[in-house]
Amino acid sequence: MRLSPPSGIMDVADSLEKTRVGKRRNYMSVEENMTLARRFMEAKVTGDLRAMDEIMTPDYVNHTNLVPDQQPGPEGEKQAIAQFSAAFSKSSVHFEDQVAAGDKVVSRCILHRTHDRGKFMSVAPSGREMTLFVIVIHRISGGKVAEEWGIGTIGSNLRGQLLEQERIERERIE
Repeated sequence: MRLSPPSGIMDVADSLEKTRVGKRRNYMSVEENMTLARRFMEAKVTGDLRAMDEIMTPDYVNHTNLVPDQQPGPEGEKQAIAQFSAAFSKSSVHFEDQVAAGDKVVSRCILHRTHDRGKFMSVAPSGREMTLFVIVIHRISGGKVAEEWGIGTIGSNLRGQLLEQERIERERIE
């Protein structure tokens, strides 16, 4: 039978963590990583390009195109977000679940956006609020977001709106 150290196993774990933190200046806790991922998603959804600049690494890569022909780097990400902002108002994000381990954060979110400002991916504004479900993974490096992978329901929502608009136009012509 092995005995625990006299100071207790948790004290040993705490001292190991302090040693690791002391040796790596760029280390962030899991909670800090989750907060950063939330800030990043909120900046993206609300179109806060300045906050995105502060949060993204210079070599940031989005592995999921939000819009056709989007470039994977920071400039491509900001251009895609600007396109969203030009088409949608009243954008908000609600975090349903968030888990993190090491340098990765996974978030499950619900986005609410009103498509009332302009065309987006060939779909005319309907004035309706869209509810979108999104799961994103962020990799954090040096206190900034370095990579993103995601999947969501915007494509199917827009496809439904486009089909409805085409049906209305066809009925109008007939």
